[in-house]
Amino acid sequence: MRDGIARHTWEGVRDARVSTHPFTTADGLALNLTRFRRGEGEGDDVVLLMHGLTASSDLFIMPEHYNMATYLLDHGFPDVWAVDLRISSRYPYNTEPGDSSLDDVVHYDHPAMLAELRRHVGERRIHVVAHCMGSTALSMSLAAGTVTGITSMVAQSVGLVVKVPGWSRWKIEFAPPLLEHVLGMSAIDPRMGNSARFTRSWALSKLVSLAHPECDNSACHLVSLMWGAGWPALYSHANLEPETHDRIGDLLGPTGLHYYRHIRKMVRAGHAVKYATDDRRHAALPDDYLAHAADISTPILFMTGQDNHVFGDSNVIGHQKLTQLAPDRHELAVLPGYGYLDPIIGKRAHLDVFPRILDFLQRQAV
Repeated sequence: MRDGIARHTWEGVRDARVSTHPFTTADGLALNLTRFRRGEGEGDDVVLLMHGLTASSDLFIMPEHYNMATYLLDHGFPDVWAVDLRISSRYPYNTEPGDSSLDDVVHYDHPAMLAELRRHVGERRIHVVAHCMGSTALSMSLAAGTVTGITSMVAQSVGLVVKVPGWSRWKIEFAPPLLEHVLGMSAIDPRMGNSARFTRSWALSKLVSLAHPECDNSACHLVSLMWGAGWPALYSHANLEPETHDRIGDLLGPTGLHYYRHIRKMVRAGHAVKYATDDRRHAALPDDYLAHAADISTPILFMTGQDNHVFGDSNVIGHQKLTQLAPDRHELAVLPGYGYLDPIIGKRAHLDVFPRILDFLQRQAV
């Protein structure tokens, strides 16, 4: 617990009936859906909130600001769900050594998730608000056809097109082998600054902090190392409540370096591709997901902060490419004064960002 906010708390979604719905993937992982309901009726529409890599469903239910789950419940969507996929920081799965990739999410997590969700909501319309690699993975699933029947999607920060700033390209090329083969690490954790003194993880945290004089939070410094190019890289400090900044290491947890290897391959290609083309488990998945983008019939709102120092203009280009394939189907929202993550966790997001999402969802829910 940091500053009185318990990790994984539901306190941010008051006046809602909360239930948990575990499900198991075909490759044997136990994952979870959380449901938040308000009022007696459930309406015709369901909203599913999907986190990115190193994050979790906590992004959408934070108690220190007017969070997205509560906002949707308050504005005409009485049945809101949040999923924790294998890339969630709530599980040990995403830090285990191995060759796990986003293809596993596409092949195993999303179909099992949707089957469990449909078991409870039937054929009601499902809208998804997805962030970061959660957005990329769902876009991959829509292109591959492993999930169908999604009425609309908000792709926050990045989708099928994956571009990063120049400094980030250098980091994603060299940091994984450096950490694995030189420092002997198979995962990286924003909370490494809390490690025992003079250990490798403690020393790395201290070294990274030397390059980040903008604040005194070592977890903030490390997530900048992990994900972007800036001081800080993921958000503007001015857009966060102090409590959010203090617990950023809880909101953005550890991840295994194997996911970075898949993202590195995407960055090299400029868009979503399969990690291992010779992996027989995923033989049915396309080698190039963008090449199947014409198969995506779900309307997408591509949303990004104007100052996105993690994925840059990925969503601007992604919107252009999909609009060429399906004119008038998709939309773009570029958010002035926002970066990569503060459109979700910012203290004014309910005023500046959520209404734009709400407008899109309401127009698709007819």
